[in-house]
Amino acid sequence: MTDTSPSLSNRYDIVYLFDITDGNPNGDPDAGNMPRVAPETGQGLVTDVCLKRKIRNYIGLLKECEPPYEIYVKERAVLNNEHNRAWEEVAPKVKKGDRKSTSAAKEKAEELTAWMCKNFFDIRTFGAVMTTEINCGQVRGPVQIGIARSVHPVVPQEFAVTRCAVTTEKEAAKQLGGNRTIGRKFTVPYGLYRVHLFINPHLADKTGFSENDLDLLKQSLSQMFEIDRSAARANMRPVRCIAFKHDSKLGSARADELFSRVTITQRDGVQPIGGWSDDIEGSRPPRGADDYDIQVDQGELPSGVSVEEWV
Repeated sequence: MTDTSPSLSNRYDIVYLFDITDGNPNGDPDAGNMPRVAPETGQGLVTDVCLKRKIRNYIGLLKECEPPYEIYVKERAVLNNEHNRAWEEVAPKVKKGDRKSTSAAKEKAEELTAWMCKNFFDIRTFGAVMTTEINCGQVRGPVQIGIARSVHPVVPQEFAVTRCAVTTEKEAAKQLGGNRTIGRKFTVPYGLYRVHLFINPHLADKTGFSENDLDLLKQSLSQMFEIDRSAARANMRPVRCIAFKHDSKLGSARADELFSRVTITQRDGVQPIGGWSDDIEGSRPPRGADDYDIQVDQGELPSGVSVEEWV
């Protein structure tokens, strides 16, 4: 199957908002899986890697990982095996020992990278470094995602949980048959997160990222949380996705100027953590997207820029 849809002719700068209630949007393995928090401000963080994982998983399920929608970075993948597939298609006569940083690899670099982009959705979308033991070059993807940050500070909560079973006979003997295991889990009561995405049509030309791929990206931003449910992410959902579309590849305005048009303020009676006080009658921390007023200033937009709502 070959994607014959047109290449991109527009630049996009995107504000994506999502929230979570009583869950852990992105645990930090270096901190016992606590929700990531910026130490200076107390705002919650979600990495770009976390969001790209959800997009990859959604597209993989939707398209059943069939070319041209295979997923390169997936669970239990062996990346060099995928590189070897490219070599077998492009230059099968080159020995495996010569598929590293050799003259043969340099000679076939563009063809190898093109084959990987053609077959793997996430490579032509996000890019990849494929200069490992089996060299297939590297490519910068047209879709770049920043670090998501909660609009206001969050206060992670820690819960002790018990399991009425143990793992080994040795543990059971120590407890004289009590068989209890203590564990920990962490949640954020509520957080509204904001992240910026960028789509560069010049890089899309190099990787083959097409209008069809863009439609799939839009769909994933709306639906990716639906196939990612777990006890830690039962109440995670998209809130809004505001895309500033430029009528040219180069663009008509700076991204930061456009992003400043999207403002988020708490409604009356809502005081974020740090500003909350018993002295303010009826004040409470935010506990849902309805506690915020999200506005997009579309007045006097720069010439050549329009606004689309993807979610």
